[in-house]
Amino acid sequence: MKAIQITHNQELRVIDLPMPQAPGAGEVLLRLRYVGFCGSDLNTFMGRNGMALNPVIPGHEVGATIEAVGEGVPEGLKKGMVVTCNPYTNCGKCASCRNGRVNACQHNETLGVQRDGAMREFIILPWEKVIPAGLLSARECALIEPMSVGFHAVSRAQVTDIDVVLVIGCGMVGMGAIVRSALRGATVVAADIDDEKLALAKQLGASYTVNTKSDEVHQRLLEMTGGFGPDVVIEAVGSTPTYQMAVDEVAFTGRVVCIGYAKSEVSFQTKYFVQKELDIRGSRNAMPQDFRAVIHYLERLRGSQQPAGATAGEAVVRQPSLTDRLITSVIPPEEALSTMRWWSQNPGKVFRILVEF
Repeated sequence: MKAIQITHNQELRVIDLPMPQAPGAGEVLLRLRYVGFCGSDLNTFMGRNGMALNPVIPGHEVGATIEAVGEGVPEGLKKGMVVTCNPYTNCGKCASCRNGRVNACQHNETLGVQRDGAMREFIILPWEKVIPAGLLSARECALIEPMSVGFHAVSRAQVTDIDVVLVIGCGMVGMGAIVRSALRGATVVAADIDDEKLALAKQLGASYTVNTKSDEVHQRLLEMTGGFGPDVVIEAVGSTPTYQMAVDEVAFTGRVVCIGYAKSEVSFQTKYFVQKELDIRGSRNAMPQDFRAVIHYLERLRGSQQPAGATAGEAVVRQPSLTDRLITSVIPPEEALSTMRWWSQNPGKVFRILVEF
């Protein structure tokens, strides 16, 4: 079967792997339809992801169908069903697992990072990691995992309807945080350097937008918040300036939630930690309930864009959807190398790139 492998710094190739055998007890054989390239895959390709295997098969954003099930798999998982997957492992023994926060397992191995991933035609997974996708298409399923990471960050921030939430970074994860914050009734400010992404953020629930490249960010935020600053800042970029912006701009007694991995050390005015009495929290991966919440949202989004009396299939034909706008391109495996080279030169222009098998 065909698979994509990142071998060294900016080297990627299509390889041939043996077909997996029939699934064993408790296992499910998935046929991959769409797999997304994400920011961590780009960092792996650029040689900047210290957590990734080398070489590695990337991919943990999955849209698939069930090809076969092994003995002992629950009846709710059947051949032909459209599914996504939870790509994280958990050991069940570390402090995080003991506290029920399995998403932050000390020994987690994510598909496509610490272990070979899903950028291939078939994969076998434990049934517990397979998530039925309801009415969604396999293409839509490839958006679930990154949006779930944003949804989880909003849970970590304990966002409510009285909060002003600044989301820095309008990639797929940031868009998930924007959507979830808006669903909770918060007033959302989206910040990015790309006006096209900011326009889409408004369609997905942001009340205000700030271009951090061209706007006077501090003054704009004060105007939007009556001089207080945002109650919550969610950092979804992973750079020195955006980490510093989060601490500088959050309101006194506010919450800062960090999703992005900064590639270098970040220095802070630590007096703000104390003076503002800040809650600074990390947010890693997503919980099963975050996946369910994203699926529920995407199902509702699909229904809201459907003309009266139309079927789901007809809606996709008649009008482009917001989920379509979150997909920058869909490519065959053979175009992966040229596409990743282009992305590395244009990092701000991509929402999601899907590989279609």
